[in-house]
Amino acid sequence: MSFEPLKNDTFLRACLRQSTDHTPVWLMRQAGRYLPEYCATRAKAGSFMGLATNVDYATEVTLQPLERYALDASILFSDILTVPDAMGLGLSFAQGEGPKFAHRVRDEAAVNALAVPDMDKLRYVFDAVTSIRRALKGRVPLIGFSGSPWTLACYMVEGGGSDDYRAVKTFMYSRPDLMHRLLQINADSVAAYLNAQIEAGAQAVMIFDSWGGVLADGNFQTFSLAYTRRVLSQLHREHAGVTIPRLVFTKGGGLWLDDMSDLDCHALGLDWTVNLGKARALVGEGPQGKALQGNIDPNVLFASPEQIDVEVARVINSFGRPHQGAGTGASHIFNLGHGISQFTPPENVSALVDAVHRHSKRIRQTGAH
Repeated sequence: MSFEPLKNDTFLRACLRQSTDHTPVWLMRQAGRYLPEYCATRAKAGSFMGLATNVDYATEVTLQPLERYALDASILFSDILTVPDAMGLGLSFAQGEGPKFAHRVRDEAAVNALAVPDMDKLRYVFDAVTSIRRALKGRVPLIGFSGSPWTLACYMVEGGGSDDYRAVKTFMYSRPDLMHRLLQINADSVAAYLNAQIEAGAQAVMIFDSWGGVLADGNFQTFSLAYTRRVLSQLHREHAGVTIPRLVFTKGGGLWLDDMSDLDCHALGLDWTVNLGKARALVGEGPQGKALQGNIDPNVLFASPEQIDVEVARVINSFGRPHQGAGTGASHIFNLGHGISQFTPPENVSALVDAVHRHSKRIRQTGAH
């Protein structure tokens, strides 16, 4: 499988903690409902899954934000719940209601019925990865992704989203043995899924532990972090002779940066509750340090362009001047602290991306805040 050479490797260099001439920026959910062109394509597809399972549509919407904005990476258009869907849980998306599973995993029989799915059931994802990579023509790198084992378990037990995680936490506290079995299956499934994305052309992979932050201290380490480690231990380190960066994002995980400092990954994503300078001091320096990704509040995008500029500068300044020159050192990838809102004015994203590039070049030149 051959692809065109990469023209903009800023994101990959930052993941590997190499120096860059500006801070790379991409946005979680950058292909999404805030873009009118996305809504038009989704209407043609007829449903979210119609969009995600059609290679041409998935390729089209992945590239849409790159036509508007000078982003430094693209991310596969898909959903974290494709893996449990392939396990036979029956995923559907009702308009405006979010994901729902026809079958919930709430007892021993349901857990015993689970297995690592045949990856052929997810062929549409891998075909989309290859199609997107070709369509990018080397413009920017393509990020593949999956939900974390714990986050997938939350949806599988709850049957969809949740406000209080009552079902999944009841299950965890009542039958920790079953929860561990479920998480082992999820971890091995996620590893196989991400490796197949790498083989199809993904140039970096990201694990979204969206609900890790709902766990109590101790339980996060036991039921979430341990299984993220299990995934990371199985991932391809390189493909076709090129290193594949591994990124981990735990929403609400800032309290546990110490615990995450020795994860076998290149970059840690942070939500907006974390001070980047403090995180850098804790896990971003030294030969074993992590690149840091994040972490502006997505709701900043509802402010005026002038205020967006101020807030972007604040985030860039809070990280400080990244490593420059040869070798490796502290590096930053600019992103939101979580996914972009569907109500975001598209023109405000232009203001954000432009501000990131401008302020990050300034801080490299002056070193001043």
